[in-house]
Formats: sequence, C-alpha cells, structure tokens
Amino acid sequence: MTLIQNARIFNGSKAPSFIGDIRLENGQISEISKQPLQPRAFEETVDATGLWAMPGFIDFHTHYDAEIEISPDLQESVRHGVTTITLGSCSLSLALGDPVDLADMFSRVEAIPRKSVLEILQSRKTWNSAEQYRNHLNDLPLGPNVTSFAGHSAIRTHVLGLERALSRRAKVSREELGRMNDHLEEALDNGFLGMSINTLVWDKMDGSRFRSRPLPSTFAPWSEYKFLNRTLRRRGKVFQGVPNVSTKVNVIMFLLETMGILRPALKTTVISLMDVKYDPHLYKVLSLMGRLTNTILKSDFRLQALPEPFDLYADGMDVVVFEEFAAGAAANHIEDEYERRRLVQNPEYRNWFRKQWTNWFLPRVFHRNFKETKIVEAPDPTLLGKSIDDVGRERGVDSVTAFLDLVAEYGNSIRWYTVMANHRREPLEKIVSLPDVLIGFSDAGAHLRGMAHYNFPLRMLKLVNDSHRDGRPFMSLEHAVHRLTGEIADWFGIDAGYLGVGRRADLVLVDPAKLDDSLARDVEAPMPFLDGFKRWVRRNDDTVKQVYINGRLAVKNGIPVPELGQKKGFGQFLGSQIGY
Repeated sequence: MTLIQNARIFNGSKAPSFIGDIRLENGQISEISKQPLQPRAFEETVDATGLWAMPGFIDFHTHYDAEIEISPDLQESVRHGVTTITLGSCSLSLALGDPVDLADMFSRVEAIPRKSVLEILQSRKTWNSAEQYRNHLNDLPLGPNVTSFAGHSAIRTHVLGLERALSRRAKVSREELGRMNDHLEEALDNGFLGMSINTLVWDKMDGSRFRSRPLPSTFAPWSEYKFLNRTLRRRGKVFQGVPNVSTKVNVIMFLLETMGILRPALKTTVISLMDVKYDPHLYKVLSLMGRLTNTILKSDFRLQALPEPFDLYADGMDVVVFEEFAAGAAANHIEDEYERRRLVQNPEYRNWFRKQWTNWFLPRVFHRNFKETKIVEAPDPTLLGKSIDDVGRERGVDSVTAFLDLVAEYGNSIRWYTVMANHRREPLEKIVSLPDVLIGFSDAGAHLRGMAHYNFPLRMLKLVNDSHRDGRPFMSLEHAVHRLTGEIADWFGIDAGYLGVGRRADLVLVDPAKLDDSLARDVEAPMPFLDGFKRWVRRNDDTVKQVYINGRLAVKNGIPVPELGQKKGFGQFLGSQIGY
C-alpha cells in the first residue's frame, strides 16, 4: 500500500484540481481525499508537497512494436510519465505476417536497423493472429499498458503475399477482401482499437527484394479502405491514417470517409497538424477543414498534434524527409554509405538534386532551407555550430553544393540539426487548443537517430504552465492534463486517463518547478539491446518524481526501478471498450 500526501490532484477531467491525499491499494486507487488521510501500519508514505498528481499519460502513436519484444519496460516513455502506449500505427503491425516481410516493411520507414528488427522477429515471433498476439503481449513483463491498431499493410500482405501487395496491377478479389476483413474482425474482437493505413508514398520498403517501393497500404485503391471501414463504422472503432502529407490532396478523402450525414460517423484520426516553416498558413487551413468537417458534416475527425517544436537530426542524407523528393529517395535507396557518397559526387546526380531541392512547385513538407540548419557533429571541428549555408559561403559555393560536398566528404559522419515546424509559440498554443486535435504523435520507438518526442506530455504542461507564469493563460492546467489523459482515453475507448476510487492506479507525480528548459536537453542514449546503438532522446529526470503503473512504483526520482520490464504486474494489454 502507498499513501501519497499533500499533492495537487488533477483527476484527468477538466474539474478543478485540489490539494489532497491518494491511497493506492491492490493495484487500485482506494481513497482520494481533500482531508489528510492517516497512514496505516506498513504503508509507504510519499510526501508530495509541491508536486502535481495526475493520471499517467497516454501516447497513442508509437512504433514500439519491435522494441517491446526485447525491452518490454519501454522505459524511455515510462520515465516521462507515460503509462499507456499504442502499437500498430501507420499500417504497420507485427500481429500478422512473415518475419522477413515485416522487417522489410518496418525498418526503413521507422529508421530502425533492419538487421536488429529481423533478428528480433526471427528469434521471437511465434504468433500469427490478433488473438495470439494479444496473448503474447500479456505474457511479456510489460512496463506500460499497451493498446494496438490492426495494421493494414500487414493484413494486406498476409492475404495477398508481399509481391502482389506491392503492385497496383494486382486485382484483389472479393474473396481476398473478405479474408482481410476477417482478420480485421478478429483484431477488433480481441480489443484492438481499429485499423491504421498509410497513403504516404515516401514511406519505403527496406531489404533487397522490393527496396524503395512504398508500403503495401499505399498500393490499395480507396475502395479497399472503404470496404474495411464499413466494419470499423459498424463497430464504432477508429480509422487511423497517414495522408499524403506532401501533396495534401487526399486529406479530402479522409474527411469524406469520416462524414456522419445519413450514416454513423467514422472515428478518424490522421497525422499531423503543425505550424510548418515553409507554409505559415497551412495549419489555419487544415484546422478550419477539421472544424467544418466535425460541425457541418457531423464527423468525428481528429488531427494529431505535438505540443512542442518539431525538430530533426540527420546523419548526412539519412533522414526521412529526404524521401519526399526523387533525388533524395534515390540516395537513400543505396544501403552502402560508400556507394552513396560516390553518387553525390556524380555531376548529373548533383544537378538533379539541385533542381528538385530548389523547385518550389514540387510537393513538400520540409523547408529545404540550409540557412535553418546547424552542424552538431563532424570530423572537422571547425564546422561545428555553423549552418550548411555558412559553410557554402565560406567555401564560395551555394548551399546545395556545400551540402553535397559535405556528404561526399564525410557521409553519415556529418550530423546536423533543424527545426521543421512548431517554431512559433502563438500558433502552437492555438493548435493545442483546437477541439479537433488529439495531443500526440510522438513516433516513440522509431526514427531513433532523428526524432525525440518521448516527453511530449511534459512539453505540453510546460507550454501551458509558462503561459500562466507570463500572465497570459490560454488554457487551464486542468484542461491541459485532460488533453493528455482523459480526453484521449475517452476518444479511443480505453480504461485509462482518470484518477478515481476503484480505478487502476496509473499515475504520475510531476514537479512543476522543473517544467523548464531541461525538457529540451539532448541526450544520446545507448540501446544495449541493439548492440549499443545510440538513439536521440531528451532526459529530464528531475521533472517526473514518481510513476505508478497498476499501483506499482515504476519510476522513482526520475529513474526506472530495476523490476520494470523484468517482472510482470505493471502494464497489461488494454482492449477497446467502445463499439463491440
């Protein structure tokens, strides 16, 4: 038993917070009181004076599908107060399929070493259905609670075979559509949240068989999605999608699909609403479309949004945004770094790259402005701290030439940083306040060297807390907590997100005095289970004092406890409770 005393308690709703005590007993919250509770014999007491107690955060967009197999503690999220995560995003799931096929689908898209993913799956994958996968997850010593989508790429490949799944010429029979739907129904029967798809063609296959083809989900006609969506709509489940964010055009298809006129609305969430640097008005257009869709078309549509700057690190050309134009994708098609360096020395390639990089009529998400970069690692120390444009001016060449020269000279040893979106505070405050937004899209467990949004809930609390400190609050603190907890749980239909008597005791203690600039501190953390591979994270261990999952202490003073990921009794698979 644990008694948390004198905390400021946020219960996950928008109700006013208050100072009080919380008693944890047998995995549940047994008492919440505004009056002091008396400690019992053998009860651990925690003095939470000055701390905020709130439900554990929910991260509904991760790619921990492979990592959870070898490191089920998922401590990089848990240490930041996340107590529930979601697998199966962006059409990718490990519930169904051959290990080699799944590794080829998963690795390049999510920038995880294919060799490691393949070894994990070949040595551990004993399941091949949604039911078996759910049982398997519950057999693991999970750190956080786990939810999952059924991945459309995995289902399509399992039914058609990988070669046909990656062809637009392949005609899918009615019987094959029915088999896809059977797998989807089984997943929903086993508590999966819904289905995820991907229409973004710069998410590419890894491996040697079909390298650089887009994912299987992108080859499906829209009629295939619509057929499967009938099941989601009938059962009240969630349709998660990745639009073609470069062209933005097929966002309209998602909006029409969610429409609730003369039929039930289809719960739909897509990535992602940002204040992108290259187009400062785009977020206004997308947010207006979301509002009109939900009001006029009676939809249930949510854009995913991060409450922090969307920044990137890149090792040479090895970064996902280079997949959005053909010259960049051609370089990343080459696995061998030496061969890639030879390519960027080729005059014809350099001319092609320059034309595409500077062509403002090509669809884009990335700003492609080398003035907005900073070199952070390089064999030549005189380069550190400079932009790639600075290097070009010093060498008497344009910035594109300077970049290609640096890649030719140093390959992936030249590491650079840039901010792609959410760089302005006022637009960011507007985005996270929108009713048509869900706060999330961390991609935790993916883009290990390029993105680090594991602590996004704390960044949200800082954003709101700073506005109160500055005398210009745009949202109550209670509402901010609700957006990170109860609102997400309600929309996805999972038993999480609230503090209440009789509820599972998933909660976090946060020190508001440490919601400071340390939340943006960069750390390269070794991953022992991936042969010491280092991922970029942000560590702020002074901010999260305690994390409890199922009533058990999971993090103490910012450090995960040794039992996390080693013993069962913390997290569990949480099934969807909406629809049927």
